[in-house]
Amino acid sequence: MHDKQNREPDNTAIRVALWRALHVQVDSPPHVLEDEVGLRLADPEEGWRQRPDMDPEGTSSFRASIVARARYIEDLVTEQLDNGVIQYVILGAGLDTFAQRRPEIASRMRVFEVDQPDTQAWKRQRLIELGFDIPEWLRLVSVDFEAGGSWWEQLKTAGFDATRPAVVASTGVTQYLTKDAIMDTLRQVARLAPGSTLAMTFLLPFELTESELRSEAEAAEKGARSSGTPFISFFTPPEMLALAQEAGFREVQHVSATELNKRYFSGRTDNLRLPSGEEFLIATT
Repeated sequence: MHDKQNREPDNTAIRVALWRALHVQVDSPPHVLEDEVGLRLADPEEGWRQRPDMDPEGTSSFRASIVARARYIEDLVTEQLDNGVIQYVILGAGLDTFAQRRPEIASRMRVFEVDQPDTQAWKRQRLIELGFDIPEWLRLVSVDFEAGGSWWEQLKTAGFDATRPAVVASTGVTQYLTKDAIMDTLRQVARLAPGSTLAMTFLLPFELTESELRSEAEAAEKGARSSGTPFISFFTPPEMLALAQEAGFREVQHVSATELNKRYFSGRTDNLRLPSGEEFLIATT
């Protein structure tokens, strides 16, 4: 078994990977996203599906949210590639597996996965152990955020071309950051070359989530707090759009959970759908 010492990703990143795999294993086709590579990377203990946070019924809304946001980003990246955008940056990449699952798309781009040094070292080791190549077009960019590291400087060092447009994805991250830190990211991406796109998720205040799912959202917040990664930032859509405009983006758009449900979950017979709660900001330079 691989070395699982202190270098493995945090519990949140592993849970996300397992939920993506669970979608394939327990939900009816058509699957919104087919990803069991993350499961192979995480290599959980036997019986992982019996964990309380993997209960198929109790976690269906979270699972739907995870696969919908990943699919939406991949559709956006494919669309932008058709428009000539060949740089893709994933902030807080964790166990993202786009490069391994979709090489027919990713190999036509330069993909930059940005995360903490320990996570990147762990992932590099696991990819090698599993027989995956780390091709020239895939850059695992290590940034020590806790020590004040600059993802922008490290990105340039890794070969990012600031004169060419890019897609930048930041999903499942803003709730852990201060408003100032979020604004720093928005301002940095807003300075990218014209034609660049930021896709960033944000959490609605609990009182704006669907009432029947509010207890689940609050339980998720409690779990995050107990694991040392509390939720600290929530935004209404107008607040998030205003921040992006203040940061200097040319166009800003809110993509709601309702829109994602229409796009990815219409016509399903298993009632799988994502709740209101996590929404998208799409901003272009």
